[in-house]
Amino acid sequence: MAVARVTEITASSPKGIEEAVSEGLRRASKTLRGVTGVEILSIKAKVNKGKVEEYRVSLKITFILED
Repeated sequence: MAVARVTEITASSPKGIEEAVSEGLRRASKTLRGVTGVEILSIKAKVNKGKVEEYRVSLKITFILED
């Protein structure tokens, strides 16, 4: 039987939403072992002079706790 933990993070990218999610998952995987899932909680954007400058996502990362 496995026990999981969920942690919430925020990631950003000037390139797009998919890139922001990938960057968040990549960074979380550096310090969290056993990552099994990601849930996108929100998508936002930083706007400057009427143009999207940066995409931001809030994520829930699920990972399995080790014994």
